[in-house]
Amino acid sequence: MTMNKTTKLRQLIEREEILIAPGVYDPYLAKLVQAAGFEAVYMTGAGVSHTGLGMPDLGLTTFSEMVDRAGRIADAVDIPVFADADTGYGNALNVIRTVKAYERAGVAGLHMEDQQMPKKCGHFDEKKVIPLEEMLGKLKAALDARSDPDFIIIGRTDARTAVGFNEALDRAQAFAEVGVDMVFFESPLSEEELEKVGASVNRPLLANMVETGKTPLLPTARLQEMGYNVAIFPGALGRFIGKQVMDFLRIFRAEGSTISQVDKMLSFTEQNEIVGLPEMLALAEKYRA
Repeated sequence: MTMNKTTKLRQLIEREEILIAPGVYDPYLAKLVQAAGFEAVYMTGAGVSHTGLGMPDLGLTTFSEMVDRAGRIADAVDIPVFADADTGYGNALNVIRTVKAYERAGVAGLHMEDQQMPKKCGHFDEKKVIPLEEMLGKLKAALDARSDPDFIIIGRTDARTAVGFNEALDRAQAFAEVGVDMVFFESPLSEEELEKVGASVNRPLLANMVETGKTPLLPTARLQEMGYNVAIFPGALGRFIGKQVMDFLRIFRAEGSTISQVDKMLSFTEQNEIVGLPEMLALAEKYRA
């Protein structure tokens, strides 16, 4: 019997070894992550905004756009997907709808943050947060709304860069006490802050590794030592692809052909294998009249 993806994600979070989840924004990247041997994939809201809209992460993607993209990603892979759900897209009633929609889409978990709308990327400045009691109500609504008890609810606080470390830590501890499955303390500014969060919050913890962002980039083994259960790398693939594509295009434009760069590409056959062409052709043959 195949294990539910929600149950699988819960087991990955609760084990001793830290879970490493690359961030993706479309089904093709999710398939690449799975093919590379990773055990779970994270859908980044910033990445969806960058690729779906060509716009920055300023809360411009809508609830329906995010749910649609999350569902397409979850449907493309066998490993569990957990996803950015921004602020839950409104008050506690909106949160109930959000959780139900993400669950129906096949996602194994989501995180919600305590920012005011319009929200911003967690590594931007000048963010504002809602009152703690309001956020706790939203998290309680999220926990009550799920139909699968293994569906993962992650509470994220952006208070560190909005109102300071101590209040952010108080919020993280309050999220843990209300019963979320994991706590996401966004944008600690030093290794010492990461360590203090790990020592202070009695709940599974998520570390957000944003290369060249506000938080120091640490080895995942070090994060595990500090008490973190999950490390996401939400923008790594997008930034890597952007740089490689720009370098590729400069050479392409200068030479007028891709001949000199063919060895840097997947072959036509390899790309089609990743997206499942052999399996699809076998099915077509099986059901041919």
